[in-house]
Amino acid sequence: MALTTLKERVQQRAAAVASGEDIEHGRGEDVAETPAGHGHDIEQFRADIEAALPKHVRVDLFLAALRPVLPKLRKCTPASVLQSVITCARFGLIPDGQQAVITADDRIATFIATYEGYVELMYRSGLVKAVVAQLVYEGDEYEFVPTARSGEEFVHRPNILASKKDRRPLFAYAFAWLDGGARSNVAIVTLEEAEEIRDEHSRAYQRAEANGEKNSLWHTRFDRMHLKTAIRRLAKLVPKSAELRALVAVEEAAEDGKPQILAAIDPETAGLEADARRAHRAAEASQDVPAPRLAVKQRGRAKPRRRHRDKNKRR
Repeated sequence: MALTTLKERVQQRAAAVASGEDIEHGRGEDVAETPAGHGHDIEQFRADIEAALPKHVRVDLFLAALRPVLPKLRKCTPASVLQSVITCARFGLIPDGQQAVITADDRIATFIATYEGYVELMYRSGLVKAVVAQLVYEGDEYEFVPTARSGEEFVHRPNILASKKDRRPLFAYAFAWLDGGARSNVAIVTLEEAEEIRDEHSRAYQRAEANGEKNSLWHTRFDRMHLKTAIRRLAKLVPKSAELRALVAVEEAAEDGKPQILAAIDPETAGLEADARRAHRAAEASQDVPAPRLAVKQRGRAKPRRRHRDKNKRR
């Protein structure tokens, strides 16, 4: 089925569900709580969901993972629920909390891919053979030498016997082994960078902080969001499929308060708009801000022996 046809069907369905509500769903104060199972009866949209899903994902599996999520979306507008579900289906990701999450963001249902979802799309491209993403904690050994030969510039030796509960994560990293045996550059996101990205770009986090609820994914899954930030940075370093570019555009649309579904079903235009937004932000950013420092070597490691001794000491 052509994407333009799917786009038209989704817009028609959304309008019908919302009883005239426009696809640019708002966050009005008059949105009443919808009892679970009423208004969000997703079975009536089975055909639309199945049309959006890739052929390798069964609609029954998708709906089975979706049904337990719907009661949590009862305060969201019906149009936003439908659009987030269709968007999730468009990428063939299961909304089970592992590959993707559909969450309530100020009465708007929002699709969010996890870092496993990003990795899944990387694998599907056929250009990426393996992805490594880890957090480096205090007490781990690591070394990052950007000028070293590719494949030898980064080493991480985790302290697997130490409890992570009492150790602070220092940074997240991600890299990929590509088709043909080459390894991508290493994407690194320090703890400070992750917190800055959360504070500046996550509207859900900002609202949760303002409301004192502390229930955003950055509150409840900080380590996973930290890893996802590294994976999103890695997505810019590996060969990009159209699907992966569309996923980045979809999440950026949500960050900008725009309907995700339009980016999902028109990825080329969404990608161009996302590039324009990034260029605009870069142009407005101060040129005096220094580049973030990357962790290069753990200070606790043993120092190498000095090769040249003082001649006076020999005497």
